[in-house]
Amino acid sequence: MTEKKSVFGIGIIGCGLIGQKRANALGSGGKLIACADIAIDRANSLANRFNAKSFNDWKDLISMNEIDIVIISTLHDSLAEITLSAVSSGKNVLVEKPAARTSAELQPILLALQESGAKVHVGFNHRYHRALRKAKEIVLSGVLGELMFIRARYGHGARLGYDKEWRADPKLSGGGELIDQGPHLIDLSRWFLGDFSEIDGFAHTYYWSMPVDDNGFMLLKTPKKQVAFLHASCTEWKNLFSMEIYGKNGKLEISGLGGSYGLEKLTYYKMLPQMGPPETVSWEYPMGDDSWAVEMAEFYEDIQLDRTPAAGLNDAYQALKIIEKIYKDSGYDYCA
Repeated sequence: MTEKKSVFGIGIIGCGLIGQKRANALGSGGKLIACADIAIDRANSLANRFNAKSFNDWKDLISMNEIDIVIISTLHDSLAEITLSAVSSGKNVLVEKPAARTSAELQPILLALQESGAKVHVGFNHRYHRALRKAKEIVLSGVLGELMFIRARYGHGARLGYDKEWRADPKLSGGGELIDQGPHLIDLSRWFLGDFSEIDGFAHTYYWSMPVDDNGFMLLKTPKKQVAFLHASCTEWKNLFSMEIYGKNGKLEISGLGGSYGLEKLTYYKMLPQMGPPETVSWEYPMGDDSWAVEMAEFYEDIQLDRTPAAGLNDAYQALKIIEKIYKDSGYDYCA
């Protein structure tokens, strides 16, 4: 779909917290036409705010001619099915990560995209946080020199009854913490270092009484032996996001994501010729998170320019392949 449009018709399938965030971040480039959710009251509530239609069957939404972009923010078990249907109908799609429960679920969509002019963007919104955008700009400038490794942690403290929620049911989620917060860590690491050719890791259930993992540890290596050392946890107790990117001439440290994750901050440590204490510059971002709006605006532009989305289905596919390898090595059979 390369038609130039000033305002795209949007349909949102899945009207929970993330669907609402997406609706609030459409900006001037999109108009919400319809909402769908198996809980019709949720669909009605969101639709009423935007004077949109509401359905409890997502197929009714996809059949609407006025809709150019379908945003899919359902549970993991239906992400791939709905994406395939939307793409096959010629709709552009923004699907939330992980985009599927397994890489195999994505293969029919990758095939369908070869026949379709539709674009698919995967909701890796962390790339669009202010600190991450600035970090990418610094890395691309070359001042860090050749990158050596990344060390990153992402975790939350969960809540009472967490082990009874949908994320604890592998049929709905496809796994535990590794497939929940892990994809963001993997995607950001691939964004900075490129593809990983060696995958090692361990997923385990330490605390929560549930059949899915509550901690995932990853040691990923590129062909040049650049390493991403990653840990995703839902026994963090205090919400945390931390990523350090090490180059031969300095390092970047990103901490916080705003809200309960704390002040979003980026620090650049510049190694001096004489070494010793580095020159240090910090940026703080106390304002509201604009990642959702920036991500959406980029997708509008992708469609208008007939450009391949930067965060696409292949990125989700590669992340899921890594997750599946670690699950298999750890004795979990979600992907069997």
